[in-house]
Amino acid sequence: MKALTMVAPGELAMTDVPEPGNEGVLLQVEMVGLCGSDLNSYRGNNPMVSYPRVPGHEIAATVLEGSEKYPAGTRVTVSPYTSCGCCPSCRNGCVNACEFNQTMGVQRDGALTERIRVPEEKLYTSPSLGLRELCLVEPLTVGFHAVARGRVTESDTVAIFGCGGVGLGAVAGSAFRGAQTIAIDQDDEKLEIARAAGAGHLINTRREDAAVKLKEITGCGPDVVIEAIGLPETFRMAVEQVAFTGRVVYIGYAKQPVSYETKLFVQKELNIMGSRNALAGDFREVIAMLEAKRFPVEKAISAVVGMDEASDYIARWAANPAAMKKIMVQVR
Repeated sequence: MKALTMVAPGELAMTDVPEPGNEGVLLQVEMVGLCGSDLNSYRGNNPMVSYPRVPGHEIAATVLEGSEKYPAGTRVTVSPYTSCGCCPSCRNGCVNACEFNQTMGVQRDGALTERIRVPEEKLYTSPSLGLRELCLVEPLTVGFHAVARGRVTESDTVAIFGCGGVGLGAVAGSAFRGAQTIAIDQDDEKLEIARAAGAGHLINTRREDAAVKLKEITGCGPDVVIEAIGLPETFRMAVEQVAFTGRVVYIGYAKQPVSYETKLFVQKELNIMGSRNALAGDFREVIAMLEAKRFPVEKAISAVVGMDEASDYIARWAANPAAMKKIMVQVR
């Protein structure tokens, strides 16, 4: 069967790959979304990827050979992670942070191919969601998981640094829980999508001082700050701007060491947390949010392209990342 393969950094090609084995539920892949990790893999900047690699972990598919729970013809999305069951994270029930996780399209081949098999417990479905919505579930879960890590409630004020795909999920997750939600970015288009996803306040840091605006909006600082950019300055700003006894959640990776004024950790008695991947509850919460029509699906998608067009679009995306939000590849 055919697959779109990253044969080397910057090089994509249609290749022939073997049919999937016999383990798990057989799926016909319908649509695959691409995210920043796929772009990093294409550029050769993802240290977890070896080549050749079939990308794709944001999946909408149809069951071909099903089970009682997922009969043939059911449209599903997929949790693309593995868990060993033995490491400390798995023993603590945090399978999302498995020490030996292998994500589809990263440490193992992904879904930009015709058919795949996955364990039944990795499947999620909704009779009311279409392919594009199902394809958005997994990327949104990453932000929703950060919101869960931050223990966000309707009584909180939450500031999210970064309104890319992951940050947008955090905006939607915070708003879905009823929190006052502040979206921070440098791109007006992304900020308007964040508004449509539930942000009540927008801060464009090209024109406004985030610290000043957060003080105006909150008085004492946000109860929760979620960092979804990965820059040293926003790592520091999260700690500086969060309220006393607040919670800071980091999703982004800083690409260089970050220096802090650590007395703020103690003086504010902060809870500082990392957030990785997602759990089953995050998938269910995102599906409920999408079923409630609480997310601007079409505004979040830049293009839906066929397999034969995908290489060209990814190259254009790599040349100008700010020009595109979400590319979805129609496999069938």
